[in-house]
Parts: sequence; structure tokens; C-alpha cells
Amino acid sequence: MSDEIRIRLSDLSDGLAVHVEGGPYGICIVRLGGDVYALADRCSHQNWPLSDGEVEAFDGTIECTKHGSTFSLKDGSPQCLPATHAVDVYPVRTEGDDVVVTVE
Repeated sequence: MSDEIRIRLSDLSDGLAVHVEGGPYGICIVRLGGDVYALADRCSHQNWPLSDGEVEAFDGTIECTKHGSTFSLKDGSPQCLPATHAVDVYPVRTEGDDVVVTVE
């Protein structure tokens, strides 16, 4: 069974991460220009919230503030150590001014 999480696109600032409730750890949602990404709000290295981290628009990553691991917004893969495991990513679609994230 899947859940749909909704947030207004107008509530997302470009280049900033937002935490929303949903899934096992919450969801980190990031808007970069015309794209919106959703991933588990949990670093795979030390269970730290990614939504506290900085988004790097030039390479499409988010950095965990705990130990500096970065993750791809597109596929959740770790881009540097100490993290070695990907974080879950969720499908995103827009409906008017709503961003809809499907969590399975």
C-alpha cells in the first residue's frame, strides 16, 4: 500500500530542503529550479536528518551535517564517504501547485 504526501510547490524555496512527515523517517523534499526531489530524511551513515543539510545545486546533492556525506537528489546514491549506502528516493509529480510524493 502506498501513501501520498502533499505539499504546496509555492511553500518550497529553491535550493532549500524541507522535512515533511511520511515514510519511516520523514521525507526530505528539495526544489531546484523546475525540479522537485524527495528522499528519505535520514542519512544512511548515522541516521541524521538530511533536511538539516545544505543543497548543492551545481551537482544536485544534499550534504549531511553530521559527518559531511553527500547524496544525489536524483537517485539517493552516496557521493562521498563516510556513507556507503544509498537513501531511498520517492516518485514526485506536480498537480497544479501541489507536489505529490508517493511513499510505498
